[in-house]
Amino acid sequence: MPKDPTSADYEHGRRDGLRLALAIMAAEEAKWAALVGESPSWRTNATREVRRKMMDVAQKRVRTVLNRMTPAGEDEAMSTELASALDRIGL
Repeated sequence: MPKDPTSADYEHGRRDGLRLALAIMAAEEAKWAALVGESPSWRTNATREVRRKMMDVAQKRVRTVLNRMTPAGEDEAMSTELASALDRIGL
C-alpha cells in the first residue's frame, strides 16, 4: 500500500533528502573552489569558476525549498540528525 504523500513521515523523508542533497552540493562546491585558478589555462579556470558558482546557486535554491518545507522549531533537531547521518556515510 503506497504512503500518503501528505503524511508526516513522507514530509520528513523529503526534507532529509533535501538536506542530503545540500551536503553533497557543499562538498562538490568545495572541490571546485579549491581548483579555481590552479590551471595555467584561463579557459579551464573560467569553467571551474562557473561550476563553483552553479553549485552555490543550486545550494541556495535547495535551501529555500527546504526552509519552506521545514516546520518551525524542527530545524535544530534535524541538523543534528543529519550531521550524524552524514558522518555514517562518510561525507
